[in-house]
Amino acid sequence: MKYLHTRNRAILSEMIRTDFKVRYQGSVLGYLWAILKPLFMFAVLYILFVYIAPIGKGIPHYGISLLLGIVFWNFFSEATMIGATSVVAHGELIRKISIPRYLVVLASSASAMINLSLSMIVVLIFAIFNGVYPSMSWLFIPIVIFELYIFALGVAFALSALYVKFRDITYIWEVFLQAGFYVSMVLVPMVAVPERLRSWFFINPIVQILQDTRALLIPTVKNITIWNSVENIAIRTAPFIIVLIVCVFGFYYFKSRSKYFAEEV
Repeated sequence: MKYLHTRNRAILSEMIRTDFKVRYQGSVLGYLWAILKPLFMFAVLYILFVYIAPIGKGIPHYGISLLLGIVFWNFFSEATMIGATSVVAHGELIRKISIPRYLVVLASSASAMINLSLSMIVVLIFAIFNGVYPSMSWLFIPIVIFELYIFALGVAFALSALYVKFRDITYIWEVFLQAGFYVSMVLVPMVAVPERLRSWFFINPIVQILQDTRALLIPTVKNITIWNSVENIAIRTAPFIIVLIVCVFGFYYFKSRSKYFAEEV
């Protein structure tokens, strides 16, 4: 058993390295794209929503909140989309080598996590340059990021199992991602949402995760979070229960389907 665990860790580490290298192979800037992509998107959206359609104008540190939202959403999109196709992409490996199937999904999500880590360094530097200095609350940010990771991983497990049989699932999921980008408070500050509707927005785990992280990153600004704006206990616990259900269901659905992967991929 100890050998098996050691072997699986070695395989997983090699798959993560390979996946990360292949992703940027042949590009001139290589790994820098992991940082430049969210920065380019941030620059366009910041100009749009501060100077052209100024929904963020006058809101303290809106630029930091926007950049953080883009970085988190890019991670969620990348982890779920690449995770969805990971089993089929590694079909030849699955047919030739007897390995736990979940390793391929873990490898793709870990590769996305590396990109998130690099991008978070940029977010922290950007925050410092904008007058937000390190505080004790920053130590709790990894906990919220872990919640985001678990949520994305659960979705990726479910999608990857579905994609083996239904190749249209990525197109459907892409539509959900496009819609989700606009209802997850990435662009629009929560203060712009009518107070009577905020509770419903917080049912979305991405909103809860993003708002909690903004509050931890910028403690000098009173950010609207699920803790200071929602009194209903059921809604307060809803995003955490959803994350747990998605993670458990995703993994067990993946596990139930994994015995057929070798024949179907």
